[in-house]
Amino acid sequence: MKTIKGPAIFLAQFMGDSAPFDSLDGICKWAADLGYKGVQIPTWESRLIDLEKAAESKDYCDELKGKIQAHGLEITELSTHLQGQLVAVHPAYDVMFDAFAPEHLKGKPKERTEWAHQTMLQAAKASANLGLQAHVTFSGALIWHTMYPWPQRPEGLVDTAFTELARRWTPILNAFDEAGVDLCYEIHPGEDLHDGITFEMFLDKVKHHPRANLLYDPSHFVLQQLDYLAYIDLYHERIKMFHVKDAEFNPSGRVGVYGGYQSWANRAGRFRSLGDGQVDFKSIFSKLSQYGFDGWAVLEWECCIKDAEQGAAEGVSFINDHIIKVTERAFDDFAGTGADEELNKKLIGL
Repeated sequence: MKTIKGPAIFLAQFMGDSAPFDSLDGICKWAADLGYKGVQIPTWESRLIDLEKAAESKDYCDELKGKIQAHGLEITELSTHLQGQLVAVHPAYDVMFDAFAPEHLKGKPKERTEWAHQTMLQAAKASANLGLQAHVTFSGALIWHTMYPWPQRPEGLVDTAFTELARRWTPILNAFDEAGVDLCYEIHPGEDLHDGITFEMFLDKVKHHPRANLLYDPSHFVLQQLDYLAYIDLYHERIKMFHVKDAEFNPSGRVGVYGGYQSWANRAGRFRSLGDGQVDFKSIFSKLSQYGFDGWAVLEWECCIKDAEQGAAEGVSFINDHIIKVTERAFDDFAGTGADEELNKKLIGL
């Protein structure tokens, strides 16, 4: 068993155009003043990191770590959610996902995919240069538009799609392996890897690659009505990252899992600030601690009701209150008889 590190905060949802959220120093000071000990950095945010430079220069990475450590913080991991999404995009989503790409690649899906591939290779090197153990991304999706089987999916479609998805990701997984960094997929609706079984299908296609791992975020499973505690039992060996994010599911006679095209506030399933939703975090922290998860507990704030700054401030004490300092001895050691092989033999009649 191991004690989870934290609290940390994912900075993506907090960046903005006004201080303190418009610069690395500003947002780090803000996070540290709240009581956070680590920051997870979105690599598409150039005000926080130059990913290309981080991949090329250990000196740059040492300088970046120094700036963050000056505020009493550590970098927990880097994120390439947006770039990873672009590794696999169905043409139906080209226009919307062009927003994630550099301006000169918009309307050029092949070039955009190659850029995403190269960016992921840079992320592997940057993570290694920063001395990080894990990295988070999205898988992208080639057949999300066929998630509900109507019209009927042609025979072999899913196998063909997952074969292609694995073909695109295997070289990237190999690069992360060379860098000594775990690549963690955030299992998420909208991605081809959106639940346990789709992750297993992908694992089969990448030949159970040792670097194909998971970011655990229970909020996405609440919205799918998946057993998020049993998920830990099934996949704890692959769980290398943890987003602490709350959610709730309140179905009615009008709306259920699919949401009815409603805004987040009017969906049955919606993300909430920590403590405002339905996630059983006591059981989650207990299971992860029991299984020896030694990564960071990272707040990801997404809520359609509460203000972000209030959610961030409340998140510090929430995570601190849930981190379990694991015991170093058994509770009944006081009644132990010690190690005695002769006594053991006597007790079993030998």
